[in-house]
Amino acid sequence: MRKSVTQLYIVPTPIGNLEDITLRALRILKEVDFILAEDTRTSGNLLKHYGIEKKLVPHHLFNEHKTIENILERLRGGATCALVSDAGTPAISDPGYLLVRSCIEAELQVECLPGPTAFVPALVNSGIASDHFVFEGFLPHKKGRHTRLTALAMEEKTMIFYESPHRLVKALTQFTEYFGEDRHACVSRELTKIFEENIRGSLKELIAYFNQKTVKGEIVIIIAGKT
Repeated sequence: MRKSVTQLYIVPTPIGNLEDITLRALRILKEVDFILAEDTRTSGNLLKHYGIEKKLVPHHLFNEHKTIENILERLRGGATCALVSDAGTPAISDPGYLLVRSCIEAELQVECLPGPTAFVPALVNSGIASDHFVFEGFLPHKKGRHTRLTALAMEEKTMIFYESPHRLVKALTQFTEYFGEDRHACVSRELTKIFEENIRGSLKELIAYFNQKTVKGEIVIIIAGKT
């Protein structure tokens, strides 16, 4: 049976080092009719680096509900598109889920390429058990945060969180309240970039370390499960 033609490609992009993109991803970006981008400026820099001239269409958290129907109409008409986020794999703590679900419901062919995702190198670099883990991404800032952390206090699998740099110390301090200050953890930032840093130790030690410096870059926190 002939395979259906893919209409939506989910294309992971580098999380830092621009060399971390597959040859297939570059080919797809050149071949599709248009590219949906979380930030057209960021994606534009990537395309320019590789000499790709393609129309970029904004598709982000604040407009995805409004733009999906128009995108579906174009895809039904035979167009093909790629979805990219600012960095990493779309739909992993980034826009993408709603579009993928809508395309599937509309019986449009969707294909996700393998590629960069920040939490994978952070998990492997941490030295913390990686055979079983739970990905939490960004925790709620207020409503639901206490409930989620209370439940995770009994979690035996390794836990993975994303956090913004200006909230890092506050988040680590809060983790000590639920997991204990001696719980082993690792903070990874600026992955694949010149100033990549993977700091390992107890939550108490990590708080002391990051209290002494200005934190920049994307943050991944790996925390050992309850023993």
